[in-house]
Amino acid sequence: MHYQIAPHGNELINRVLTGARRDFWQEKAESLPSITLDKRKVYDVMMIADGAYSPLEGFMGSEDYTSVLNKMRLPNGLPWPIPIVLGVHPDRADEFDVFGHIALKDKTGLTLAILHLTEKFKVNKDLELAKIYRTTNPEHPSVKYLLEERGDVLLAGPIDVINRPAEDVLDTHLMTPAQTRRIFKERGWSRVVGFQTHNPILRSHEYMIKTALELCDGLFLHPLRTTPHENAVPADIRMKCYETFIENYLPEERVQLAVFPTTQRFAGPRETILHAIVHKNYGCSHFIVGYDHAGWKDYYNDIDTTRIFRNFGPMELGIQPMFFDKVVYCKKCKAMVTAKTCPHGSADYVSLTCTEVREMRQKGMPVPEEFIRPEIAELLQIK
Repeated sequence: MHYQIAPHGNELINRVLTGARRDFWQEKAESLPSITLDKRKVYDVMMIADGAYSPLEGFMGSEDYTSVLNKMRLPNGLPWPIPIVLGVHPDRADEFDVFGHIALKDKTGLTLAILHLTEKFKVNKDLELAKIYRTTNPEHPSVKYLLEERGDVLLAGPIDVINRPAEDVLDTHLMTPAQTRRIFKERGWSRVVGFQTHNPILRSHEYMIKTALELCDGLFLHPLRTTPHENAVPADIRMKCYETFIENYLPEERVQLAVFPTTQRFAGPRETILHAIVHKNYGCSHFIVGYDHAGWKDYYNDIDTTRIFRNFGPMELGIQPMFFDKVVYCKKCKAMVTAKTCPHGSADYVSLTCTEVREMRQKGMPVPEEFIRPEIAELLQIK
């Protein structure tokens, strides 16, 4: 019998308008005050609208915001680790009336959604930095964004989407949670493992993916759409890496590939919980948690990424994390291993981080096959 995990909060949210209601708000939007959203906010709007952020129906109010920061829970007790908020600068906030409506636009001027404003409140930046990012260092991309770009006043309320963003090269890979759930059901997948990364696939990733797939019916490969990492591999090339990997090294009938339509926050342990919840909404029963998941440089302790799951009871998150130690190449085993599977010591281990691979790529240096498949290396222009 096929079983499918329930969405977070037991209901898959859909805030996309159709028919007469869409026509009404499309016309109404022309006379409303508006906000132009950056990419991060556009992605949040669509994640809310399509149910990836279920049970959220819009941007968080002050009660939700404070509860999430202090307790990692919504006021009703449901686990939630990171505030999903819409910030503006104070001079802009004065333009909007509570219980009014605001047109949310992308940079092309297209109206994406209507925010039904229920509250305006000031952000607690010190508390947010301490709880979410554990640093005030402006070199951290999300810290810099919070301090310089997001705005000091947060606007709360449900949203209704009337248009999707302008098409780009990755749109063919976009899938909503409703679509993936339908696909998983059609294929008879009950145990579905999700894998998310912002990097092109290395052999260490392959080790985790194939190990997890041994235990599950299907694999949901979900590379991030964008990352603020300054040396990041372009998104279209990253997706091509995954297509090539599937074509050559995985049974295609057991894999579903889609782009994860959000921006990496590099919030370490808390973002790991968010990624797990989002993948639960996409229909995954399991989620791969790799070494230093969602980390930035050495800001977070990998042990904390595992321990943060202990804040929730065994059934609260619903999705099962699959934890992996750091995956390295062992010269004696002649294989990718972890400390859990290999009897040899660190003197026999060799590893390359994604950052090191990026640096080698930029310098035109060769990367051994032990760390990256030659087909992937070719796509990354590594020779």
